[in-house]
Amino acid sequence: MLTKIDHIGIAVNSLDEAIPFYEKVLGLSCEKVEEVPTQKVKTAFFALGEVHLELLEPMSEDSPIAKFLEKKGPGVHHIAYQSDDVQDQLNQAAKEGCKLINETPVDGAGGKKVAFLHPKSTFGVLSEFCSKS
Repeated sequence: MLTKIDHIGIAVNSLDEAIPFYEKVLGLSCEKVEEVPTQKVKTAFFALGEVHLELLEPMSEDSPIAKFLEKKGPGVHHIAYQSDDVQDQLNQAAKEGCKLINETPVDGAGGKKVAFLHPKSTFGVLSEFCSKS
């Protein structure tokens, strides 16, 4: 079962350039910066109420975020929904005909298990299910 919006992922070319905007202009505090090798990305998290903003910087040219930036430029990359059971959410989505990017959860930032649904099946919005490990 989905419980809330966990975070909004925002693709950026450089965390070093983007973090000061979120801190100085928006007045948010960067909670942590973390590398996520499974996604080839470096992340920075900011809390805003119960929802987090996750900045995503590619760690390599073949990173999904690098490809996104090349095609679309910086901006909103995905919306993540917190779930009690990511695998169950994936099974339900597949049963309803949704195209999955991940058929099983993978390790994500913050020690969470994550899985993505293809935006062609979600009205153009890359959607992520995530849960605490």
